[in-house]
Amino acid sequence: MLSGHFYHATIRKVVSVFGTLFNNISVVRKDGTGNVVNIARVPLAYGPKQKFLARLDEQPDLDGTKVAIKLPRMSFEIISMIYDSSIKTNRNNMLEVASVAGNKRTAVRNYAPYRIGFQLSIIAKNQDDALQCMEQILPYFQPEYTVTIKDLDDLEVKTDLPFVLTGVQMTDDYEGDFIARRAIIYTLDFETRVRFYGPVSHRAVIKDVLVNLNDTDIVPATTGYEKIEITQETPTGPITTTIIPFIDF
Repeated sequence: MLSGHFYHATIRKVVSVFGTLFNNISVVRKDGTGNVVNIARVPLAYGPKQKFLARLDEQPDLDGTKVAIKLPRMSFEIISMIYDSSIKTNRNNMLEVASVAGNKRTAVRNYAPYRIGFQLSIIAKNQDDALQCMEQILPYFQPEYTVTIKDLDDLEVKTDLPFVLTGVQMTDDYEGDFIARRAIIYTLDFETRVRFYGPVSHRAVIKDVLVNLNDTDIVPATTGYEKIEITQETPTGPITTTIIPFIDF
């Protein structure tokens, strides 16, 4: 049975980080003498490229209420999510952090590893704009670019996410009449590894341990059992061990 509601916003964090990598791409246009006449930042949005291509094919209304989409622009989306058994560890492992007061421990069970695939699309109406965007991206992925994110706020858990560039494709469709707008599309495929954690629990710290045992090598058999008391006042404090022989208790 599932344990109830919890939410670490893992996918939302990964999507935000991935989009941030490409939110500062710009194109420069020059005149015939090489002077810069315009610098335009390329818009970036989450969504499938088909959505923007459909908007590109729409004709502007005569009353001016609808305008054709502006190019170049970029879009990205999640295209796959696969369980990653290659890095799976024991599910019973626990990640624990002691509280400031020292009387509680915040714990969470081992994560579930997944591989998430992203697809970034660059849509432009001429080849130079598309190539400018490409050359501002490709040098940083050889083939990965690593970003550190905070997985769990309660435990201050940080993870290095490698965004790996797995493939690049280019589409340039010349079919259509002279009125139709040309769209050059570069598609870049990425993959990253994500850790999904379960609910966070808060447990009391074990300060006293009582063990009853019979060890004739330490205590003569005539004395019977032996009592061992182990005490630790704080999670980081010293451990005190006391051995008390008992005939019977």
